Amino acid sequence: MTRARPRSITSKLLAWYRVSHRDLPWRATHDPYRIWVSEIMLQQTRAEAVIPYYEKFLQRFPTAAALAGARQDEVLASWAGLGYYTRARNLHRAATQVAAGFPADYDGIRRLPGVGDYTAAAIASIAFGLPYAVVDGNVLRVVARIMNDPADIGSAATRARFRDIAQRWLDRRHPGEFNQAVMELGATVCLPRAPRCADCPLSGDCAARREGTVAQLPVKLRKTAPRYLEAALVVVERGGRVLSGQRLASESLMASFWELPSPDQLRGLRDLRVIGSFRHTITHHHYRISVCTGTVTRAPRGFAWLPAGNLHLLALTTASKKALRLAGIPA
Repeated sequence: MTRARPRSITSKLLAWYRVSHRDLPWRATHDPYRIWVSEIMLQQTRAEAVIPYYEKFLQRFPTAAALAGARQDEVLASWAGLGYYTRARNLHRAATQVAAGFPADYDGIRRLPGVGDYTAAAIASIAFGLPYAVVDGNVLRVVARIMNDPADIGSAATRARFRDIAQRWLDRRHPGEFNQAVMELGATVCLPRAPRCADCPLSGDCAARREGTVAQLPVKLRKTAPRYLEAALVVVERGGRVLSGQRLASESLMASFWELPSPDQLRGLRDLRVIGSFRHTITHHHYRISVCTGTVTRAPRGFAWLPAGNLHLLALTTASKKALRLAGIPA
């Protein structure tokens, strides 16, 4: 492990970023509302996947006041497909707090529902020019390699220490730009696999490259074992309507979302036929979902017949959307 020179890292990284960064829509604004929306969407989601959702969401809810005045099902419908729906609920809940004015200090931002240390630092630095270093997975990887540090980044102590290092590197004159630069480096050059070391502006400062340990860093010892599961969904159509149920608002996962029934939820199910299957992943759960068609005499309790032409307007679970498309029904 070695001690990198903060000033050298700062100047090289900013010079590289100013000519090499991706043209992402949230980088064209300092509006805290728009930056907040982007940072919440970027939690657990790649930038390329976020772009169409970000643009559609802001067309529908261009201001915090517009978001605060919307119904939750409208917000969830605009978010559908991005996953991790607690993010959308927290965004909606916090909109009432920021509609009259977005907090302009780190602590005020940090108190918003769904905002942690990383998101607060990103908004504070990019929107308000406050000197707080961001630390996400990309930054942890860059720090581990520059310092050639084999500590477990799953450890709270290691993450705190890496945050201190990132804070020392931070350009206090341009904190938002610097934070975006180090995240950009991790996202496009200092990759988890097959890093592009020859293109890295910090290659001369990278102790891991000198020691030949880039591929072994960062170290994360604690991993969640994947689970492989089988499931089935039934598309029951009658008179241009599709049988669907809505999850309870009190449910912890996908609350208030509409979904297709599973076979064991339908009494009197007849003419059951498998028409295909698809794979679906939620965190470390890997599903193989069979899609069936069938008929029932009446809707079970908790289910309703919904017009097939309006399904795309509802907050449908992603798995149900995939099943409907496989059955030839737009969703």
